[in-house]
Amino acid sequence: MTRSTRTVRNARNARSAGMSGAGVRRSVAALAVLTAVTGCTAEAADRPASAHGDGDTGGGAPTAERVPGPRKSTDTAHSPAVRPERRAADAQRTRTTPKEQQAQKARTQRAPERPARSTDTIPAAGQATVVMSRGAQGPRVRELQARLAQIGWFGSAPTGFYGRLTADAVRGFQGKRGLSVTGLTDTTTWRKLRGMTTAPTAEELSGTRKDPVKAAHKPRPRLDPRCLNGRVLCISKTTRSLSWVVDGTVRSTMDVRFGAEYTPTREGVFSVFWKSRHHVSTLYDTPMPYAMFFSGGQAVHYSADFAAQGYNGASHGCVNVRNRSAVAALFAEVRTGDKVVVHW
Repeated sequence: MTRSTRTVRNARNARSAGMSGAGVRRSVAALAVLTAVTGCTAEAADRPASAHGDGDTGGGAPTAERVPGPRKSTDTAHSPAVRPERRAADAQRTRTTPKEQQAQKARTQRAPERPARSTDTIPAAGQATVVMSRGAQGPRVRELQARLAQIGWFGSAPTGFYGRLTADAVRGFQGKRGLSVTGLTDTTTWRKLRGMTTAPTAEELSGTRKDPVKAAHKPRPRLDPRCLNGRVLCISKTTRSLSWVVDGTVRSTMDVRFGAEYTPTREGVFSVFWKSRHHVSTLYDTPMPYAMFFSGGQAVHYSADFAAQGYNGASHGCVNVRNRSAVAALFAEVRTGDKVVVHW
């Protein structure tokens, strides 16, 4: 039995035994002092006995009165007054699955900032880049001017300086060929120009011109040794000429031009395997009169464009002849199986 319980019982016994008022007061005072020291909540000494039953049995353990105590905590998990089933329900509500925890973490975690988008212009795939422009100078510009001169767009001698005249020539070429008209030589323009022209000769690069009188009386081209026996179409890329040779004797000579850089005329020894007087190209839908085929789709034939434009142009690999009557006579003499020699 605790000390406080014994004190309470003594107070009751003193009251029921008719203890004097002074004795009761001393007992109550002692109880008050004990309560203040121990901090416990004791039943009031003057509570009616009917609240506990008989009151005069004196043997029952007293029942503590429910008095207002400290404010209850809102933390139900630690409050002893909350029923076990309620604590279990609260715990169930606060319990989260691993998936929910991950989702909550993803919501609270700040997403990394995206890097600022660059304002630089990135060229698209396949976009043309500028190769030459105004102010440029050097051998490459000279080659550009010589190639433009071959197809009639540059009328002056090459200077190697990219000025207004060169830009105008490039602009005219671009407009004619359906390219973007900028006056700048980009990769698309340069590729197109090189595909339509041949590598410039030293004469074309320097801009010097031969005396037309001397050119009219130029000596016959020197024959390649492979052209000295039998019936041979002897074609020289150096002199841009075709010689019809029979047993080492030159029967006729005519000017010719060849394929451009990206469609070159093949070199070597071949033979005529097919003749077609009124042939039309199935690839380019252009006339090829007096065609004498010697290597795949490449043939010797008349070219109206060569007759009109001269060397300011090129073929797609064929050997163009600009003298119609000369090639017509040649077509009449050449037989299937005759040798063809293309050389430098």
